[in-house]
Amino acid sequence: MRQRASLIIAVVMVLVAVGGSAGWRWWHNRPPYGPEVLAATATLSLVDQAAADAAFSPSTMEQAGDGDQIFLGQVTWSRPPDPQSGSSFRVVVLDKRTRLMPGFINVTSARPDEVAVGADGFLDRVEKRYSWLQGIGAREVNGAYWSSGSTIVVSSVDASPVTFAIVLRPAHPATPPEQAVASAPAAASDLLIALISVGPDGQVYWAQRLLN
Repeated sequence: MRQRASLIIAVVMVLVAVGGSAGWRWWHNRPPYGPEVLAATATLSLVDQAAADAAFSPSTMEQAGDGDQIFLGQVTWSRPPDPQSGSSFRVVVLDKRTRLMPGFINVTSARPDEVAVGADGFLDRVEKRYSWLQGIGAREVNGAYWSSGSTIVVSSVDASPVTFAIVLRPAHPATPPEQAVASAPAAASDLLIALISVGPDGQVYWAQRLLN
């Protein structure tokens, strides 16, 4: 009887441990708020160099050449009532035709120090979870993984509005596939904009399609 009782106790302890682990993961990955709380919106339009320069003055805006296109965009959201400490956002732009992201993005915001641009390996996990964002993660080329596109990292919920500009250049036939980025010519409707909510430990909370 003692041996049987000990076995039952051991099984119960294992079940409790498993249940506790699952409960912690659920709580850890549970978003503090959904996208509906932010009511985020996005705009995007094709502009000339003067309009882009004005949007970023006195900062320096990348200059467009012959055949290049400049797209000026903005993402805005409402501040959540109880923002989570350490959480952040990603703003991604993706060419739906080629599943490529822009190579370089100019960005500013209500808090310029709270926004940055660069490659982000975190997007690999987002891509696996959201099929409509296929292309934002690293691409496999000849057995290696490459990420040539850029994304906007927003480290504060108070950074809204975020204004950005993209210069798309015509694709060059000699560009290696691992360096391919979104290219001109394109229409504003070709470029998808998404907002991604990220937890303080890199949790993928949610992704929302804002435009196109």
